[in-house]
Amino acid sequence: MKFLQKLGKSLMLPVACLPICGILMGIGYALCPSTMQGGEVTGIIQQIGYYLVKAGGALIDNMAILFAIGIGVGMSDENDGTGGLAALASWLMITNLLATANVTVIMPSIAENADATLAFDKIANPFIGIIAGIIGSMCYNKFKSTKLPDWLSFFSGKRCVAIIAGVVSILVSVVLLFVWPILFGALVALGEAIVNLDAIGAGLYAFFNRLLIPFGLHHALNNVFWFDTIGLGDLTHFWAGETSADVTWSLGMYMSGFFPCMMFGIPGAALAMVHTAKSNKKKVAIGLLSSAAIAAFVCGVTEPFEFGFMFLAPVLYVIYALLYAIFTVITVLVGFRAGFSFSAGLTDLVFSATLPAAANTWMIIPLGIAAFVVFYIVFRFAIVKFDLKTPGREDDDDTEAEKKVVLSNDNFTEVAKIILEGVGGKANVTSIDNCITRLRLEIKDYTKVDEKKIKSAGVAGVIRPGKNSVQVIVGTKVQFVADEFKKLCK
Repeated sequence: MKFLQKLGKSLMLPVACLPICGILMGIGYALCPSTMQGGEVTGIIQQIGYYLVKAGGALIDNMAILFAIGIGVGMSDENDGTGGLAALASWLMITNLLATANVTVIMPSIAENADATLAFDKIANPFIGIIAGIIGSMCYNKFKSTKLPDWLSFFSGKRCVAIIAGVVSILVSVVLLFVWPILFGALVALGEAIVNLDAIGAGLYAFFNRLLIPFGLHHALNNVFWFDTIGLGDLTHFWAGETSADVTWSLGMYMSGFFPCMMFGIPGAALAMVHTAKSNKKKVAIGLLSSAAIAAFVCGVTEPFEFGFMFLAPVLYVIYALLYAIFTVITVLVGFRAGFSFSAGLTDLVFSATLPAAANTWMIIPLGIAAFVVFYIVFRFAIVKFDLKTPGREDDDDTEAEKKVVLSNDNFTEVAKIILEGVGGKANVTSIDNCITRLRLEIKDYTKVDEKKIKSAGVAGVIRPGKNSVQVIVGTKVQFVADEFKKLCK
């Protein structure tokens, strides 16, 4: 769980880049319908719209790379950029090795398997970005101080991190070469199994669609229900101007349920997160969540919201997926039908409302209000009841009292020396970090820690949250002490 929470915090930086992209794309689609519906882009207004869509898509379409670099930096000791570079190297290595054109040369049988080919067509996804980020950061943390023989000394220390990450990525790619198509194929089979369950099947699809987003495997299910993988193609038939009379199912049933959830449910859940955020973090939560809610409402870009909490509170993410399932079943049963070519936001709702298969689009109002209220109530209850770490509620040991602590000795080098002696010397220190008021250290041997010695440096206190963890309460000048401490440990 601690690993997932650290992963979730590391995703905050790249996630913060995404909401503005969703908003730009929503405005762009409104100004230039041709971008979504096809046709020529004519006139200055449409050209501006086209430009905005492409500007937003530049990051949305490359979200996985942002995740790789963000996690690579965020999970590296001292948030060193070397971890981000290693993560990027890992991403490039894995996605190139597992590109369809390459795997079909290595294993020609894949070219004859439509599901396997489709699986590798979708290899550049957020899941691989997250794996690359973890590889980059772990390689940095493990090998940043590696000393090589003199004839290889140029590659010692941080310079060897990206090289090692590349080697690890080759091994991971070999595993994924066999595992990835199996997982992808299993999900295609699952989609085929629930197709005949009518409204319940649509609900199950929506549930697994959301649940699989962190792994990038939702594409497998999407291809079953939206396109012609098994002769279904809910999306393609809807936008081709057909109706339910032309197909064997209620056309649009595998898309309609996403509209009330994305347009109204996400804003409701975001409001619950804001209301339950810590008072000292509420402004930060509002900034992140309000822009994410707008992006979801306008054009159905949900990643800024979802990746903002899925790793911080995985249980809540499962609840989130269940709510999608429930509202999809309800939407199918009440006869609301709408479609999307990009995602289930206001823009697509407006564009699809004039198509023959669209039905009862006015019902987005009552369905949306219900989704807003239900998502808000469920999220607020779950967050408070189970003390879930959503944006604005992350663990932060800094208290208002600690921020008022005054270090009794302004000789930061001397303070750092005493603390270092108190934790058993640099050989006993494995990790150095700091928050707003505390110096956070990971150590090898807890028996070497002398709390009296540490306190003699003039600090406010010492906390031992774990067997191999020491936190020294320094106050708001902790950054200066941490900098000196790191110098002493080099």
